[in-house]
Amino acid sequence: MTIRYFIYRLTIGCLLMFTFASCSEEVLDYNNPDVKVFVEQLKSGHYVAQGANGIDQVPKFKKEDIEDLLNYADDLREIPSFPLAAVSYSAGGKLRLGECILWTVETIRLGHHASMGCKMVHVNAENYEGIYFLSDEEVLDAVSRYRHWWENRKYPRTMWTIDPCADEPLCGSGYMWW
Repeated sequence: MTIRYFIYRLTIGCLLMFTFASCSEEVLDYNNPDVKVFVEQLKSGHYVAQGANGIDQVPKFKKEDIEDLLNYADDLREIPSFPLAAVSYSAGGKLRLGECILWTVETIRLGHHASMGCKMVHVNAENYEGIYFLSDEEVLDAVSRYRHWWENRKYPRTMWTIDPCADEPLCGSGYMWW
């Protein structure tokens, strides 16, 4: 009877442990994503949202998500992976959370993928090699440009507004998405 009781308690304990462990990871809804859950999954390396073709995809964020995304853009910690960024790995560049967040913002702005990977390069880049990737300081400069762009979109444009870079966050920066 004591062995049965021990096995019974062990089985119940294991079931409870698996139940609580599975509830701790929030699931990201690909079509209606939560920015915080997306960022936490990127940080932990647990982001998975495969499309019909088996390739990881970026969630369908909307313009309303840009402000929340920009709140995480100056976090330059290295992340293990990012959807659609296979080119970034092969080019030898580390993936920085903030730079990938800016890629997501740029993708929302454009309405299509900003580039082949979430790495910005200098405008004089001849290819997608690590020597053309931005430094941490340059990425932070790009972050401030994107925040400035987003803040200025809140104000109405008038016929006296003369700004050729009004809807181009990287205009004049020397940076571009490859």
